Amino acid sequence: MIKDNQKYFNGLHVVIDGAIIAFSYIAAWWLKFESPISNVAEGDWHLPMETYFSAVPFIVVGYLIIYYLCHLYTPKRGTNTGSEFARVIEANGIGVVMMMSILYLIWQQHFSRSMIAIFVILNTVFTSLFRLLLRLGLRAMRKRGYNMKHVLVVGYSKAAEEYIDRIRANGQWGYVIHAILDDEIPSGTVYKGIKVVGRIDNLQYILPENKLDEIAIALPLKQYSRLAEIVGLCEKSGVHTKFIPDYVSIFPSRPYTEDLMGLPVINIRNVPLTNTWNIIVKRTIDLLGAGIGVVLISPLLIILALCVKCSSPGPVIFKQERIGLHNKPFQMYKFRSMRLQSAEDEEKGWTVKDDPRVTSVGKFIRKTSLDELPQLFNVLRGEMSLVGPRPERPQFVDKFKEEIPRYMVKHQVRPGMTGWAQVNGYRGDTSIRKRIDYDLYYIENWTLGFDIRILFLTFFKGFVNKNAY
Repeated sequence: MIKDNQKYFNGLHVVIDGAIIAFSYIAAWWLKFESPISNVAEGDWHLPMETYFSAVPFIVVGYLIIYYLCHLYTPKRGTNTGSEFARVIEANGIGVVMMMSILYLIWQQHFSRSMIAIFVILNTVFTSLFRLLLRLGLRAMRKRGYNMKHVLVVGYSKAAEEYIDRIRANGQWGYVIHAILDDEIPSGTVYKGIKVVGRIDNLQYILPENKLDEIAIALPLKQYSRLAEIVGLCEKSGVHTKFIPDYVSIFPSRPYTEDLMGLPVINIRNVPLTNTWNIIVKRTIDLLGAGIGVVLISPLLIILALCVKCSSPGPVIFKQERIGLHNKPFQMYKFRSMRLQSAEDEEKGWTVKDDPRVTSVGKFIRKTSLDELPQLFNVLRGEMSLVGPRPERPQFVDKFKEEIPRYMVKHQVRPGMTGWAQVNGYRGDTSIRKRIDYDLYYIENWTLGFDIRILFLTFFKGFVNKNAY
């Protein structure tokens, strides 16, 4: 019954999303060509209405497929509003790239690009508003006690504590945890208001009462020998059962499960950029972005080069060894922002506030990150990507890999000109551990939409930074 209701809900969700996509597209056409604010003068030639409207079915179907691939039809429980809005933006970003690519491939020059931009903005806003209203409606229902799921936790472990923490911090999900059963923790023990009420064997008396919606099995590792017995008991009663593995102490992050001809294999770390198709897509975007970027900003590059040359004696481009993909060293390019110094002085440490080595021009280009622009050529050479973890000097890599767990994981992908850590303020003289946490999140959650989001944020948060000296 629950599955049937979920299928009905998802089906209705898809229909409404399709209607919003179609409405946004038609509204964009009207705003562009027929509204009082239209900039198309009477008599100006443009494609007929029929041509634009004939694309509606393809756009609706295409966008719904993208929504599905961006996980916009997963259950609302267990997700938050911010992450869903981010996926809506990601899906629409992918959608506009696909539309523009198709128009380019079929050489359709007269299809209004500004109308597409209006459509993407309207669709993002209306889709986000619909999903916000849906969440508010579900939250209101759950506050009144409707659409709740009643849960019993079996096993007391670190995983059980984290599960309870997340459920209690997100009451809008509609879960109510009633108690914990465990063989080794004394009855009466309380964690965040949830009490241990007895041993695991008590399940055989609790389950027949049929008052629970879910059983969350969160056994500690040393009790896994009882897992098959407990699952069998739960499934015999017909109660929906979840397994929350207690691997936090072993696996440093969310694992990824693959199917090896029916055998589930757990990868300790999910790295999407080890997938050949993902590598090709990202490299293609890097080449296009860096190539177009160099052409568009070439006048700025020339001006900056002249300013650097006039600011102090020495070469315009500063080359420094950094560690990149698969721990391989490469020469990273920057506009020189310091006076000439020996190799020994360069290796002493990071630049600090009011560093006397920095020139007057250097202060400006470092503060605005304009000194990083020559790295577009590193991207074209395949040594860097537009987006990725920032590369570090060899001596610091040797230091941090001994001090910071999982530090070397960042070298499983190409380093980037900008990254998730940088747009969140972690650059320059800031916490290396926090920076690595953000880098690892990026590595494990990479999508093309995520890259687009980071590039977009870079223009607003990544160029000027108080920690760049």
